[in-house]
Amino acid sequence: MGLLSGKVAIVTGAAVGLGRAIAVAYAREGARVVVNYSKSSDEAKQTAELAREAGGEAWVVQADVSQDRQVKAMVAGTLDRFGRIDVLVNNAGIIKTLPFSDLDALTEELWDAQLNVHVKGTFMCSRAVAGPMRRQGRGRIINIASIAGVWSKGSSIAYSTSKAAVIHLTKCLARVLGPEIRVNVIAPGFVPDTRGNAGRAAEPMIQEAALKRAGQPSDVAELALFLATKAEFMSGAVIVLDGGRVC
Repeated sequence: MGLLSGKVAIVTGAAVGLGRAIAVAYAREGARVVVNYSKSSDEAKQTAELAREAGGEAWVVQADVSQDRQVKAMVAGTLDRFGRIDVLVNNAGIIKTLPFSDLDALTEELWDAQLNVHVKGTFMCSRAVAGPMRRQGRGRIINIASIAGVWSKGSSIAYSTSKAAVIHLTKCLARVLGPEIRVNVIAPGFVPDTRGNAGRAAEPMIQEAALKRAGQPSDVAELALFLATKAEFMSGAVIVLDGGRVC
């Protein structure tokens, strides 16, 4: 039996990148995985197929995590279909690259988009699963932030600020949802497959890291699996996973 046999996991933003890697890793351990997406329907279906090939069950659900009604519908549908929710991975995100120095380019619309998905979405998804998890007597919430949330770099000031907010939100949720629910956050470093960076553009970031390589989605998925299945005394933790770039 796998580490997640009989368990149900919702992974938001699971169509591509880190979300896909986490969904497949959970399926490999026997989980029934809810593959959430907002716009990338074909990619989400591919993730679900990969999850099934890995040995798990997968259900594809469209929901914009920044919309509370859609979040509640996704959670209600999950309970109707599977009867429980054991793990939530708040991974859904958006990136718009802007120089930190270009303050005028950071429009109100860009601020709202980043904060709505990253911060409000993480909160609303967590709130929606809190009741079912508490009734079960246990649950795990794993938030995906970024090293941009712990230092003043990243794709934009709005992105960096939103990820810092996710980190603090994680600590707040850990305090109020314990002891039944453990809430932790992963802050990944440079992962080319999720940011579309490659080649020469990646080299400076790789050289800044102690391990002299970029991260891979599988690196994040491995840690997300640990937090979903082990880590019994860990809650409110911020785990930087960047190959030693900010050490």
